[in-house]
Amino acid sequence: MKQVALSHIHQALGAKMIPFAGYNMPVQYEGVNIEHETVRKGVGVFDVSHMGEFLIEGPNALDLIQSVCSNDASILNVGKAQYSCMPNATGGIVDDLIIYRVKEETYLLVVNASNIEKDWNWINSKNHMGAIMKNISDGYSLLAIQGPKAVEAMQSLSSTDLSSIKFYNFEIADFAGIEHVIISATGYTGSGGFEIYCKNSEVEHIWNKVFEAGKNFGIKPIGLAARDTLRLEMGYCLYGNDIDDTTSPIEAGLGWITKFTKAFTNHEALQKQKEHGVERKLVGFELNERGIPRKDYPILDANGNAIGTVTSGTMAPSIGKGIGMGYVSIASSKAGNKIFIQIRKKTIPATVVKLPFYKG
Repeated sequence: MKQVALSHIHQALGAKMIPFAGYNMPVQYEGVNIEHETVRKGVGVFDVSHMGEFLIEGPNALDLIQSVCSNDASILNVGKAQYSCMPNATGGIVDDLIIYRVKEETYLLVVNASNIEKDWNWINSKNHMGAIMKNISDGYSLLAIQGPKAVEAMQSLSSTDLSSIKFYNFEIADFAGIEHVIISATGYTGSGGFEIYCKNSEVEHIWNKVFEAGKNFGIKPIGLAARDTLRLEMGYCLYGNDIDDTTSPIEAGLGWITKFTKAFTNHEALQKQKEHGVERKLVGFELNERGIPRKDYPILDANGNAIGTVTSGTMAPSIGKGIGMGYVSIASSKAGNKIFIQIRKKTIPATVVKLPFYKG
């Protein structure tokens, strides 16, 4: 079991620790609902240092990224970030990721913790153009400071105007007395804030300064359980649940990050899907009665026929309803359509809704 650099701090704070993607991670501190509410209304801090970071460098860096990623990274200027995915050769997704253009010929790829080795091997196998690749995952930490009060709470820690960093932009600047920290206006919660990339040797100092600066704003540490409820309320995909090696980006509603202005792995097949349509689609749904949908529960039509499976589900703290996502047949995928979720021996009615669930 790998430990993140702040494991001892999470344990001292009384966090419930669980194995996650090979790491010992804090799943909750006070409780999911309290932590969820803290991020929606104030400011909270997630330690997500288990995420993977690769540097792709040199004159052929962009060519490699363009060949393995679905989105068009050529539009990125230095200081901009982009959500993307890596299609596989059989119609599925190797992983979803964020691409940062750090310098003219240097890109940072941030990948899911459970896929670090798989992603590295996949990108390396496609590196016929000789781009320089460095896996820096084990040396770097990542803090997500999220919520509507994040900018105000953290401004005293940086000489950069944090409010001027637009969504999916970043600065490499001073933060908490440390030079050259990536301050990125990205996150997985839908409530604003930043992600801070720093060296493992710097993260404890930064964590302490962040909590000092946020004290008057009610800042709290937040675990992975609330990260999951927050992202699900936004309809954000989680790799391994809503997208995986068998789900295409078109089926998953990720056509907006799949750009056919260039060649990439399996682009011809995905373009046909986009033009001709797919047989199933990832949808969001709300339960019409009490209940909590969970991963792998069957989705049925009015006649009791199986039409899909739940990929993610929870009781949404901000909405007060059971919500979920799942793949259903195209005929059942329109917003407003009535479906049914098999929860143990009960069949609970639900309605397909447009994402996100949480409108802020």
